[in-house]
Amino acid sequence: MRRREFITILGGAAASWPGPVWAQQTGKVPRVGVLSPGNPPPRDAFRQREWFEAGLRELGWKLDSNIVIEYRYADGKLERLPALAAELVRVPVDVIVARGFIHGGRPG
Repeated sequence: MRRREFITILGGAAASWPGPVWAQQTGKVPRVGVLSPGNPPPRDAFRQREWFEAGLRELGWKLDSNIVIEYRYADGKLERLPALAAELVRVPVDVIVARGFIHGGRPG
C-alpha cells in the first residue's frame, strides 16, 4: 500500500471524529488503539506507524496533546491478537484501528 493511500484510509477515520467539539464538551482527549499483527518500530513494515502519525498531524491532530495513540504489536504471533485487543479495551481506548496483512501474507 502506498503512503498516501495509507494516510487517507487511517487518517480519514480519525478525521471523522469531532475532535475540537468533543474536547469542548467533555474535556476528554480521544484515545486511539492501534492493533498490529506485525512488529514495532524500527522493524515496523514500511514505516506505517510513522505515516499514520504524519497523516494525523496533517489533519490537525497533535499527539499526546489532543489525541493519544496506544500501540500494540503481536510480533507476527497471531494468537496474541485477542489478548492485545482485550488490553486496548481495558485501557480504555475510544476506537481501535486494526492493521492487517500486507504483501504476500506477511504481518505488517
